[in-house]
Amino acid sequence: MGLFKADLYRSFAIGFALGAAALVATVGTRGAEPQSGIVAAAQAAPVAVDQTR
Repeated sequence: MGLFKADLYRSFAIGFALGAAALVATVGTRGAEPQSGIVAAAQAAPVAVDQTR
């Protein structure tokens, strides 16, 4: 009698495979351009006038 049954490992493997396929389907179809990455390009904030004086 083992600690985990084979069905548990099979369920984890199926869930991992489905999750990886869903991730590739949503993120991997955007192309290879740098503008289409997951994180948007950084932009500097506009200069604010110092009103503390």
